[in-house]
Amino acid sequence: MKTLLQTQPVPFTRIYALGAARGDLTVTNDEIAGPIDSSDEWIRQRTGVVTRKRASKDRSLMDMASEAADEAIKKAGIDPEEIGAVILATITFPFQTPSGASLLSELVGAKKAAAYDISAACAGYCYGIAQADALVRSGVAKYVLVVGGEKLSDFIEPTDRSISFLLGDGAGAAIVGPSDHPGISKTVWGADGSNWDKVGMTNSLIDFRDGKATWPTLVQEGPSVFRWAVWEMAKVAKQALEEAGLEAKDLSALVTHQANIRIIDEFVKQLELPDSVVVARDIIETGNTSAASIPLAMHRLLAEGQVKSGGYALEIGFGAGLAFAAQVVELP
Repeated sequence: MKTLLQTQPVPFTRIYALGAARGDLTVTNDEIAGPIDSSDEWIRQRTGVVTRKRASKDRSLMDMASEAADEAIKKAGIDPEEIGAVILATITFPFQTPSGASLLSELVGAKKAAAYDISAACAGYCYGIAQADALVRSGVAKYVLVVGGEKLSDFIEPTDRSISFLLGDGAGAAIVGPSDHPGISKTVWGADGSNWDKVGMTNSLIDFRDGKATWPTLVQEGPSVFRWAVWEMAKVAKQALEEAGLEAKDLSALVTHQANIRIIDEFVKQLELPDSVVVARDIIETGNTSAASIPLAMHRLLAEGQVKSGGYALEIGFGAGLAFAAQVVELP
């Protein structure tokens, strides 16, 4: 009997480059405070958000995703046709099928790539990095394009006080490929399905179709999610550091999902981060962009020179599901 041929595994991977695209509109707290009977001061104190980036009607999720992807591909210096897989992490692609990733692969020239979407909400980008790491190390793909992209403004109820006033639009992209040294640590991930309904939609598309409900919009049970994020996700962050063989002092940056400035500040306290670690706070100007928030925040740190390539960043995503994922990556 003949032996099956196997691909040649690759020992290590890293992120080669990042790309970013944000909504073209800057929406202030004053513009959205009225419908939720709130104020600029209340929103800043409770969330840290001063403005959020939202996309105009004519700027689609795919416009932002392809713009971010094109930047990452160009910076990585690779041919798009070398990309073996395209992974799009999103909860806002407006079609149930086919996947947004399939269209994205065509738009960026990755014509031979496998393409699929991930629905893990705010943890989606870190899920994508974990899968890209595995695909490259197994030899299935030479390079993988990972995009976290959302147009959350399509699913906002302006009067909702639980989450909608936080939300923004954007896309962040990463190219993952082979490396001669470890550039992505083992991912710590999972989901707490017992709290499946703590962040989600007001109703199903089926109920909307049948006239039983209005267009589904995003809602959350804020206090429960806050407690879970602060206490349980800090444990996951610590575990991710252990899996990477690092201590907090070894980090150059902490890049959490940009959910709420108070959650980010609690991470800093519980991880006992020294002042030398730069903490991403992109939420202040961009808002919460779900799957896009981590790559957007990391891209900003690099673009503004707050961190340098080659250092280590702990990234952790958490949200609806309640899904979570964390890993340490070498900054591209």
